[in-house]
Amino acid sequence: IILNLIGKLTAEGANYKVIEFHGDTIRDMSTSGRLVLCNMTVEAGATSGIVPPDKETVRYLRSEAGVKQIPPLFGPDPDAQYEQVVEIDAGKLEPQIAFPHTVDNVKPVGAARGIKVQQIVIGSCTNGRLDDLAVAAGILKGKKVARGVRMLVFPASTRIYQQALQKGYLAVFMKAGAVVMNSGCGPCLGVHQGALADGDKALATTNRNFKGRMGNPNAEVYLGSSATAAASAITGEITDPRTLSAKAAPASPVKRKAKNGKRAKAAGTGSGKRSTANAKRSTGRKKGRK
Repeated sequence: IILNLIGKLTAEGANYKVIEFHGDTIRDMSTSGRLVLCNMTVEAGATSGIVPPDKETVRYLRSEAGVKQIPPLFGPDPDAQYEQVVEIDAGKLEPQIAFPHTVDNVKPVGAARGIKVQQIVIGSCTNGRLDDLAVAAGILKGKKVARGVRMLVFPASTRIYQQALQKGYLAVFMKAGAVVMNSGCGPCLGVHQGALADGDKALATTNRNFKGRMGNPNAEVYLGSSATAAASAITGEITDPRTLSAKAAPASPVKRKAKNGKRAKAAGTGSGKRSTANAKRSTGRKKGRK
């Protein structure tokens, strides 16, 4: 969803604005998934991303953050206006890929079919949470990383590393031939643990694919989801994960399966079966304009 949105807005389309997400798909999404959306809004120039708090927010605060007394929840005013509304039909959206060398160079995964990759990276601040690792482990279980492909897994934190270890996800990765690294950024900043060689192509779940981002200006970095990365590790080329008959892992970024026709909206309020992300001006609580 977020790559598709960035592709629509472009890298400067939300400069100095705030993107607010709404809709059925967003409501059904776990906090981990929402964090991915908000984390990536800066790649469209936004100062921040927001998902209005709801029952899922309360659940997360209690079960994950240990908050006993929930503070008041604030959302947009009923009559809030937005500068722009972008609607995304999540039910029809196919996996997205950001091509080198900009995050807004986004195309459907079918446009990348057949592109050979030498490295797969799952993790970092963007897609290294437990839900992400669960999705990848579900696809990789009982399979092997393709010959000639390095697969590196970086849990986002020590706690997530420990949880993934307890649930058996890390064992799945290692049996498949992946290397599980210490939690952290990995090769995203291009200094160690996965720096690319000349001519290498990598598919990563990280947040940026600028020229030289993974340590070598003569290499290429593609961006995609954890599911796409795991499927591509098996085939050795960028692959639509829907083409693999893999059994999904028990956890996923979406808590309940979205019905056909539901939409993800970017920028704008709305009702009905749509999800939206609203881009407000970042100057206070005035009615935002998009």
